[in-house]
Amino acid sequence: MDIEQELLSEHSRSQAQKIASWIGTDADRLARFMACYLTGEYRVTQRAAWVVGIIGDEHPAMLVPHLKKMIAKMKQPGVHHAVKRNTIRLLQTIDIPRGLLGTVVDVCFDALTAPKETIAVKVYAMTVLARIAQKEPDLMKEIRLVVAQQLPTSGAGFRARAKNVFHLTT
Repeated sequence: MDIEQELLSEHSRSQAQKIASWIGTDADRLARFMACYLTGEYRVTQRAAWVVGIIGDEHPAMLVPHLKKMIAKMKQPGVHHAVKRNTIRLLQTIDIPRGLLGTVVDVCFDALTAPKETIAVKVYAMTVLARIAQKEPDLMKEIRLVVAQQLPTSGAGFRARAKNVFHLTT
């Protein structure tokens, strides 16, 4: 399969599912896909992010070896928000390797405090930080403070997640 051509041919759920199904649990196919995802141009990475989300739902452990590069991709200036959204969404459900915890905390705090970040990225970052704080309790106070500061001007989705995760209300 020419992954880039498939990604550019159609932007739909069925196309993303087709590519994810082709990858399945094949590590070599995933490596080919990830090379395209991590180095492709803007539109390719945007569409590939949907496939990453599907793989994250179906076979999250397969993505763990690629996390360091996925996080680096997410931090690049001008990266499509779908890349951030699907990477942070994945981080909500997997065991983050200890060596990446500091980087993940920084990325999630940056996402949570960025004024123009999408609500989805912010709420996923909030959940990731809360999960990390279960293992690193010293973080909880800082996370709660950052979230509480945003509550008065945040949307319903943000407030609902803050209530569910931290029991915070406006």
